[in-house]
Parts: sequence; C-alpha cells; structure tokens
Amino acid sequence: MNAFEPITLNNGVRLKNRLVMAPMTTYSGNPDGTVSDEEIAYYKERSGGVSAVITAVAYVSEHGKGFPGQFSAHEDRYIESLRRLAKTIQSGGAKAILQIFHAGRQSPANEVPEVVGATDITTDGQPTPRALTTEEVQQIVRDFHEATRRAIEAGFDGVEIHGANTYLLQQFFSGFTNKRTDVYGEDRMKFILEVVQAVQAAKEKYANESFIVGYRFSPEEPEEDGITMDQTLELVDVLADQPLNYLHVSQMQFDSEPRRYSGKATTRVEALQETIAGRLPLIAVGSIYSKKDLENASHIGADLLAIGRELLIEPHWVEKIQRGEQVETALDTKNPPVLPTTMFEIIKSRPGWVPMK
Repeated sequence: MNAFEPITLNNGVRLKNRLVMAPMTTYSGNPDGTVSDEEIAYYKERSGGVSAVITAVAYVSEHGKGFPGQFSAHEDRYIESLRRLAKTIQSGGAKAILQIFHAGRQSPANEVPEVVGATDITTDGQPTPRALTTEEVQQIVRDFHEATRRAIEAGFDGVEIHGANTYLLQQFFSGFTNKRTDVYGEDRMKFILEVVQAVQAAKEKYANESFIVGYRFSPEEPEEDGITMDQTLELVDVLADQPLNYLHVSQMQFDSEPRRYSGKATTRVEALQETIAGRLPLIAVGSIYSKKDLENASHIGADLLAIGRELLIEPHWVEKIQRGEQVETALDTKNPPVLPTTMFEIIKSRPGWVPMK
C-alpha cells in the first residue's frame, strides 16, 4: 500500500490518500456540550494533509456522555455547533466524519443523570451501572439514528459508530459485561447490528450514497469472559456484510499480535483481512511516529492508516512526511515536548486528563 495513493470507497467516495486523523478525546468542548473555539482551531490546523478527519466522539443520549468537556449530538440544539466543526474540517480539504457513541458504564457519575450499562458489572472502583431495560436499549438505537440525522443536517461527510474501547456497544458484545437474559443477552451482536441498521436507515432517509458510515471495534479484552480474537472475527465477518463503508480496528500498535486466537495469522490486521476478504476497507492504527514507521505500517495489509498522537504533536505531520522531511513524534509522557500549538496545554488543563501510554 502506498499511503499517498487515493482510495475509492464502496460508495464511490474518493479519498485523496490512505491517511486519516484518528479520533482523539480533547476534553476541550464547552460546558454546554458545544464545540469550543479551541477545538475549531485544533481541527483547522490538522485537516490539510489527511484525507479524512474522524472527530472526537460525540454522545448520542443524555446519559451516554463519556468525558468532561465532550461535545454532544444528542439534541437538535447542537446541530449548529456540529455544522461549524464540519465546515472547519472540510475547509482544510479533508472529509469530516463524526464519531458517535454511548459510553455506558464508562460514563463519569458526575457527568450524567445516571450511569447505565449492559448489566450491573463494574471494575476498578467505578460506580455500579444500572442495567438498561430492553425498552431503553431500543431507545438508544433510536438515539443513534437521530444523532446520524443531526450529523447529516450539520453537513458531515459521514459518521463512525464507536464500538470500541469498552464503551456501550462493546459492553453488549463482551461476555464479561453482558450477563443479560433478554434478547440482547441471547444474541450479543444484536444491539450492534440494530445500531448499524438504524444509522443506515438515517442515511437512506436524509442523505445519499456518498455519506460514509464506518464502525470501530477493539479486537480483544483481557478478562477471562472478555472478547477473544476469534469472537471479534465472528463479529467482523457479520459487519463486513452490512451496508458499511469501512471498518476501523482500535489498537495501540499497528502490528500487534492476536492473543486468544485459533488461526495462523501473525498480526491482528492479517487475521482481520483474512476474514474481511476485500468486502470493506480496513483502517489500522497505532504508534506510527516516523516515516520509517509509516513505511512499515504500509506493509501490514491495511487499506488505510489512522494517525493520532502524531498529529497532536505535529499538525502538519502528513505534509512533512510527504515532502520527505524526517519527523519524529514519539511522545515522552515524562518529558512532554513543547508543541507548535497551545492544544497540549489545553488538554492537560482539562479535568480527567491522563498521559497517553
């Protein structure tokens, strides 16, 4: 794969290269859930080199907020704020993709009316969530539909459904967090597929085929009852037949190896691509700091690569790499660099910030 070659998605949308900005939480939204001026400046500075920007995640339900300083898509009053964000990203030449989610049991208790989840399982001293009723789960499916409508009205080029990083969609798929006895426990993929279908229904009603819909997932969990690589491949096999335009694996290292896995692939990306078998493009991510890293990542078999911390540190990383400049952006959290913008200081000043590992 040549990272600087264009790619055409299965809906006919052409991306100018194979590099996208990964979704990164900034903790920088306004207290009322709107996008802040600082975030507008942050995205404007980073939208020139990549083919698409996947935004920090917006929550779809009042009780789905996951972070302080997070912007929202759960009511129509946020459409204007989201429109401002979409236009800013597009002005740099990138496609604007709004990531959407419900945090579930990962919601901070002081940020939501009530912490809810697939079941009442908690870890690490977090508040015990209340298990959602069947009817409430169905309402959240509708919330994803409405958030997609708002993204369309705001002018976004697409949405990414956030089913990774132990948030609500993953909580329903995981045997560790889903001990339900209703239909959503009998079939742990059911909630995911209903959300995908709800988002697609919004696209069909309010947009056209050029609107991009992606799905992000985590490959494995460490808990004994948690998601295995084999289970993820079962999910991916089903998702690859859905009306999606890409899949996006969330991992810390682009060439990470599968753990609980019965196949022969040596990397998670290889295992995923064997299952996807060309049905959808796969975005890989994780620790691409330099030109050499990019060259190595380009050979792992992914169709696109997401870069995150690199753009946090050097907003013009893509342009500099393309010009042949040497850019090293490995983040030393003990001795953080002085960044070319004020965004790092803004992030550190927000409640709940922790250094990236």
